[in-house]
Amino acid sequence: MEFRDLKAQYAALKPAVDGAVGAVLSSGRFIGGAPVAELEGALADYVAVDHCLTCANGTDALELALLAWGVGEGDAVFVPDFTFFSSGEVVPLVGAIPVFVDVDPATHNMDPASLRRAVAWVRENTGLSPKAVVAVDLFGLPADFPTLREVCDGEGMFLLEDGAQGFGGMIGGARACSFGDISITSFFPAKPLGCYGDGGAVFTDDDGWDALMGSLAVHGKGTMKYDNVRLGMNSRLDTLQAAVLSVKLEAFAGYEVADVNRVAAWYGEALSFLGARGWGLPEVPQGYLSSWAQYTVRVPEGADRAAVQATLKDQGVPTMVYYPRPMHRQPAFDGVGLCPDGCPVTCELCGRVLSLPMGPYMGRDDVERVAAALEAL
Repeated sequence: MEFRDLKAQYAALKPAVDGAVGAVLSSGRFIGGAPVAELEGALADYVAVDHCLTCANGTDALELALLAWGVGEGDAVFVPDFTFFSSGEVVPLVGAIPVFVDVDPATHNMDPASLRRAVAWVRENTGLSPKAVVAVDLFGLPADFPTLREVCDGEGMFLLEDGAQGFGGMIGGARACSFGDISITSFFPAKPLGCYGDGGAVFTDDDGWDALMGSLAVHGKGTMKYDNVRLGMNSRLDTLQAAVLSVKLEAFAGYEVADVNRVAAWYGEALSFLGARGWGLPEVPQGYLSSWAQYTVRVPEGADRAAVQATLKDQGVPTMVYYPRPMHRQPAFDGVGLCPDGCPVTCELCGRVLSLPMGPYMGRDDVERVAAALEAL
C-alpha cells in the first residue's frame, strides 16, 4: 500500500501525460512558452481569480507575496504554530518577525480567537507593526476565512492564504486560493495537485501586485528580461512541469476531488469505532469541502504513537506524522520568533496526530485494510 499512490495516478493518466511531455521535448522549448501561459489561465479560471502566476515552488510563492506588500523590518506576521516550516520561514527571510498563533483543536487550522489575542499582545508589548496573516489550509481544509477576513480588515492587515495543501477545497461556492488578498499553492508531487518535481503559484485579483510579483520572480525584470528595475529572484515553473500539471488539472477538476472525498467518507464509516477508544477523527465544518491532502487522526492521549506506527507498518500500512514539533520550538526561530501564549493546542496535537494513507485512487478495500489494522491494535 502506498501512502499516496502517485503510481496509480500516472497509470491512469499515462497516455495524456506522456503525450504532453513528448510535445515539450519535441518543441525544444523548456522555459516559458504556451504551456505555462495556458496553465496559468486554466488555474485562474478554476480558482475564479483574475491572475495566476506560476513559480518554482510554494515557498517562493509565499515570499513573493510578502515582498509585493513590502513586508520587512519592524513588521509582525502572524503564522499558525501547527504547519510546515516554510509558512513561517519566509517571514524572517524578508526581515519581519513571525508571531505564532494557536490552532483550532478540531480543524487544526488557525484559531481566529488566538489570532486576536496575539495581535493585541503584539500591540501592547512590542514596537512591531501587525502587517499580515499567513492562514494555512492544513491537510486540505480551508481555514476559517470569513472570520479571519474580519480580523484582518479590522486590524488593517494583509491576508495571505497558504493553500499549499488546500488547493481544490471550498467554502460555500468559493474555492481555496481565492480567499486571500494574495493566495498561494504548491505543486510538490504529494500535494492535491502535484507535478513531477517542484512548482508553485500565486493568485490575486490585484493587477499591481500581479505585475510586481511577475517582475520579482524573474530577477526584477522591467519591460524585458535584460531591463532589471529591482532586485528579485529566479523562480519559474518549467515548461515540462506546466505540461504535466495541465493534464493533471483536468483530472483533478473532473473527478479526483470528488473521488478523494468519497474515500474520506469511507474512512469516516470504517473508523467510527475509534471514537470510543479515545481517538480523534478529522472534522469538516458545515459548508466546507476538503481536498484531503492528508487524512489525519489523533491517537488517544498518552498513547505510544511510535508503537502504533510500528504495528501498522508491520501490517503493511504506512503512516506519517505531520507535524512532530510546534513551529515556535524549531531551533531556527530562536531569537527571531514570538509565541505569546505557548500555543497549547498545537503542543498537544504534535504529540497525537497521525496521517493515514490517502488519495483519490484508493479503493474501499484499501480503507477496510487500514481500518482492520487499527481495530487490531
